[in-house]
Amino acid sequence: MDSGQKQALAADFLELLRERARLQPDAPALGMVGAAPLTYAELTDRIAGVANRLHDSGFRPGDRLLFSIRPCVDAVVLVFGTIAAGGTIVFVDPGVGPELFAKRIGLVQPAWAATESLLYLLSGPLHRIGRALGLSLPAFGRLPVRHIHSGWRLPGTPSGSIPVRQLLRHERSQGTATTIADPEAEALIVFTSGTTAAPKAVVHTRGSLGAGLAAMAGRTTLGPDAHLCTEQLMMGLPALMAGARWSMPRYPRFGTHIDPIGFARALDDATHAFFTPADLAVVLTALEEGRLRPPGRLREISLGGAPVTTALLRRARAALPDSEFLAIYGMTEILPVAMTSGSAKLAFAGAGDPLGPPVPGVRARIAEDGELILSGPNLCSGYLGEPALREIATGDLARFEGDTVILMGRKKDMMIRGKTNIYPGLYEPAIAGIEGVRQAVMVGLPDEVGDERIVLAVVAEPGSTDIVARLRRELPGVMDISALPDDIVVVAEIPVSGRTRKPDRAALRGALA
Repeated sequence: MDSGQKQALAADFLELLRERARLQPDAPALGMVGAAPLTYAELTDRIAGVANRLHDSGFRPGDRLLFSIRPCVDAVVLVFGTIAAGGTIVFVDPGVGPELFAKRIGLVQPAWAATESLLYLLSGPLHRIGRALGLSLPAFGRLPVRHIHSGWRLPGTPSGSIPVRQLLRHERSQGTATTIADPEAEALIVFTSGTTAAPKAVVHTRGSLGAGLAAMAGRTTLGPDAHLCTEQLMMGLPALMAGARWSMPRYPRFGTHIDPIGFARALDDATHAFFTPADLAVVLTALEEGRLRPPGRLREISLGGAPVTTALLRRARAALPDSEFLAIYGMTEILPVAMTSGSAKLAFAGAGDPLGPPVPGVRARIAEDGELILSGPNLCSGYLGEPALREIATGDLARFEGDTVILMGRKKDMMIRGKTNIYPGLYEPAIAGIEGVRQAVMVGLPDEVGDERIVLAVVAEPGSTDIVARLRRELPGVMDISALPDDIVVVAEIPVSGRTRKPDRAALRGALA
């Protein structure tokens, strides 16, 4: 798809945000739960200010900024300001371990890094305490880049690091340093799960982001009267485009995950919220047991990141009868793909899982083997360092019923935990290389909310002892922390099937279950 086609399908999302600010400058736009929000005029002014100050500090269009700050208002403004300055945000998880982190840095070659001061401290002067807390952090302070730090300057923060608060200082901008909106320009880079040997980085452009936001328009009830609560950027952005208020929950001081029950308690003023199915299940249990009071104004709950089962929806409707539910199907590479209401899913009587029709612009086809193949203007430009993508194979088996996509299962062995897609083939060779391991196979045991418990089955070398303890120690060094198994089981053999005697995952799952 050429630049003109992308521009015709969706305007640049930053220009859409500026237009929204012109329409409703004094309306609430973005804030933390329980705090006064920025108005649309204040938000766009601060974004322009960040872009100007980045340029004044030497930032240039095309620069990549490694980003490791937990979601908050300042983080969102810094993300938007960096893109407005013509830069690329590279989201990175500091907990992946030093080796994988180094591989990812080598692939993206960032010129800048934005990091929480606490990470400089725990990966530098207090690295032993970080290890005691189970954190195997890379040495952020030694990265050969220009640094930006969030929070107070703590020991280990590079001396030339720029405070985020300096970039965000509140003063009305005179003009803007935003670059011309080139739809082909890089905007976001997001890593998929991977091993130290082959990290994969999804590259989204300003055009693909704008097209994704355009595809969301009109598919939710978000509007100027709505108040969305979520920490998810790709849900908050559509809310801002629609003129809604976006509130972000607060993270624990040292935590990287928001407690779902605490999040639900903060929803009293919200009309809209986003949950993963697993987090919603935790909230529903608390509601059913009387430990949580239903939010009074919540009218729409979006669900995504994992399959949304009818069992979960039945519980949700019983516990939250005044709320409608919206199931969103997508991938890191292309989001959204399809959306459908909870009512439609519950009314479906056929075989498979109805995803709804593809959103406007997305083209879906079924390959000869039944795999769902996708393309469209919101498809990423490709994986960094690899040829451009024209379409993507999802690994899901599907069929059409009218214009509705019906998911029939997974072609690949992908597993899902929370928001993370886990591909065992990426990790098993690295696990098998650990001393004492003869063979390793990862499988997922599904639960009723569409999440999966990850089980690692290993065949140990004869004479090996304490293999489970060794794996617990060494696995964080060879694979994503988000993919670490819940259980490790030593088995005598892995079942095989076929003439090639490949591991029989179905038989293994049956035995483990």
